[in-house]
Amino acid sequence: MLITSLTTMTRLLTTDVLISIILSPNLLLMDTRQSQLKSIRPEFLSTTINDNMSSDERFQNLVLRPIIKFQNDLLIAVFRNYINKHKSVFYDLSLEKRIDYIENAIHKDMKLRNSMKGMVIGLFTIEEYELYIQNSSALNKRMMNIVKERLLSHIQLFERPELLTAV
Repeated sequence: MLITSLTTMTRLLTTDVLISIILSPNLLLMDTRQSQLKSIRPEFLSTTINDNMSSDERFQNLVLRPIIKFQNDLLIAVFRNYINKHKSVFYDLSLEKRIDYIENAIHKDMKLRNSMKGMVIGLFTIEEYELYIQNSSALNKRMMNIVKERLLSHIQLFERPELLTAV
């Protein structure tokens, strides 16, 4: 009798879970997506969060910085592609001019800017996106400044690729 009761109870639990999944599949997907997005983000051990911070600064430190760090390799690849698509003039510039080039590209090239913003926004949870749209203009500025600083800190990676010649 115990085995029958246990089997019946398991069916009931399974049925209840199945019913709850059927009744709220979007809730389950959102919860799964949210937890997966947050689990892949790097943690900053030195990030300080306090009550004196503005909501924008808090969002920057808790959401933008981890996502941008996670997307670092992709952002570098995108900028390398940007350099090549623009006739590789970047490679002929001095260090100061390269810095200006990166700053100008990030702030003035809307296609590049929107592409990079999409790479960050696409990793927001629904809750984060809802916070973001409340003050997107200021948060976009913060986001692109962080991206710019990341690219500038990796400027040594943007060297002309060496071509090998056959002997």
